[in-house]
Amino acid sequence: MFRKLLLTTAMTFSVLLSVNAQSLEGDGPHSQLIIRGVMLINGNGAPPQGPIDIVVENNIIKDVKVVGYPGVAIDDAKRPQLKAGGKELDCTGMYLMPGFIDMHTHIGGDAQGADPDYVFKLWMAHGVTTVREVAGRGIDVTLNLKRKSEKNEIIAPRIISYTAFGQTSASFNPLNDIPISTPEQAREWVRANAKKGADGIKFFGAEREIMAAALEENKKLGLGSACHHAQMSVARWNVLHSARAGLTSMEHWYGLPEALFSNRTVQDFPLDYNYQNEQHRFENAGKLWAQAAEPYSEHWNNVMNELLELDFTLDPTFNIYEASRDLQRTRRAEWHEDYTLPSLWEFYQPSKVSHGSYWHDWGTEQEVAWRKNYKLWMTFINEYKNRGGRVTTGSDSGFIFQLYGFAYIRELELMREAGFHPLEIIQSATLKGAEALGMDDKLGSVTIGKLADFVIVEENPLQNLKVLYGTGAIKLTEDNEVVRVGGVKYTIKDGIVYDSKALLADVKRQVDVAKAKSNYTIKQPGIKN
Repeated sequence: MFRKLLLTTAMTFSVLLSVNAQSLEGDGPHSQLIIRGVMLINGNGAPPQGPIDIVVENNIIKDVKVVGYPGVAIDDAKRPQLKAGGKELDCTGMYLMPGFIDMHTHIGGDAQGADPDYVFKLWMAHGVTTVREVAGRGIDVTLNLKRKSEKNEIIAPRIISYTAFGQTSASFNPLNDIPISTPEQAREWVRANAKKGADGIKFFGAEREIMAAALEENKKLGLGSACHHAQMSVARWNVLHSARAGLTSMEHWYGLPEALFSNRTVQDFPLDYNYQNEQHRFENAGKLWAQAAEPYSEHWNNVMNELLELDFTLDPTFNIYEASRDLQRTRRAEWHEDYTLPSLWEFYQPSKVSHGSYWHDWGTEQEVAWRKNYKLWMTFINEYKNRGGRVTTGSDSGFIFQLYGFAYIRELELMREAGFHPLEIIQSATLKGAEALGMDDKLGSVTIGKLADFVIVEENPLQNLKVLYGTGAIKLTEDNEVVRVGGVKYTIKDGIVYDSKALLADVKRQVDVAKAKSNYTIKQPGIKN
């Protein structure tokens, strides 16, 4: 039976690889596009409803019409009518959601050897139609890709660009390479960043006066902000300080346990700790939540309530730390074989210089601590959501064995583990992200007047989120046959219909070419292949 599964998978990939390259370009936009007969999972938290026809005209949703009842023949006379030159997409019985928003992304990188086309197709193949790029290849590169995506000159999600605070480039050097060391320099850099065309700023922490000045100026200009509260500054400036100063979202969880300290002011660092040592950094991070106030204690509640009052956004990125609690599982995820570039696989390996390659001496003790870390972290995130707080979905993929696109779906699964109802997960992945970006008038739900960004899948993702993976989910049929089901069927961005499986097949082709050039096979350290 396992051989049958392998054969079925191989045949599927063979068919996909033979897809005409023209199908990669997308179909549309059309003067009118009618998507027929879907079960709608809207991003607003409403339960599924269908059959529904959705009418799009020139990238704007014009009608969302219920056209019948389950098990009853649809009266075609009562359905929206196709206009001359229009396009119909028969999706009878399929599930449609708003396009997914990944709130924490990096568009590849030189160290990973992952070029934008590879990264974009992995995201789009998994239904991600909007990404917030929080510091990556530089503002010039990102803004150029953003413009091309806006014009649909490339196959890519919509890009929201957040520049790393203090970052410069060939055409963006407001302080002439002088490090930011005063509040006025911080304000000058923020103004220049806005003038350049960025949508926001990604902070890692700085001196209090500089952070306060930068956030105040950024807020005045109406731009977004995110912060990874790195350990080098967090003792004097944690999440509460940032939120009070106007930060709009926090990334990961650094800075939050520190705000919850009640019997200490700094993390319990070992006395031989070195932040430049990745093993030290990540191993001790796994012990951090245990040093914070207990869940539902007075201090724990006070911190949460203040963040709620400030309308603060939490973007947890659960998946990016999952290897910390189960290294073998994350290393051996089945998609690595076909979709991970050799250069990216090499980047993940134990190293003293590659960020996130902290497997110097990783074992049971570290993983057990991280599992406890997750339990406390997830408790806070789930309760924040329960009390009305905004929690978004971000992947931070391209590091620590987390592959673009696939990592986003894993993030959805981990939100389920945290306690989110599947409908709350879809809401986080769509409408909550749009709200955090200030774009909920255009994105995040299937609503008349919004843009035509959709994810369409043949299986019910609420019953099993795994059907959203490009590799699908394994299922046993009534005939005792092992099959693969799922994988996103269509990704629609700006009213253009993309064959998601064809996009994924092109990624596999790119990986195969890269492997052939270097005669490469995935190797396990210390094991003869």
